[in-house]
Amino acid sequence: GHEATRRRKLLLHKREIRKLYKAVSIKGQTLIPLKVYFNKRGIAKVMLGICKGKHAHDKRDATRKRDSEREIRREISRYSK
Repeated sequence: GHEATRRRKLLLHKREIRKLYKAVSIKGQTLIPLKVYFNKRGIAKVMLGICKGKHAHDKRDATRKRDSEREIRREISRYSK
């Protein structure tokens, strides 16, 4: 039968695979899917990107903003009842 969850081959040139592997082996860099789509023949395509993680101060800013937005939504929902 059809094995839907089997491992798929990554269709890249050896040079591209080496470049991505070298970039990901550097500490703090990650390979992420930026875009996933299907072409006209039904083949899945994935656009990959290499990114660096956030620094601690960036995480604090994001957490502070998320918490304040959550607090605002909570107050709005409390007064709208």
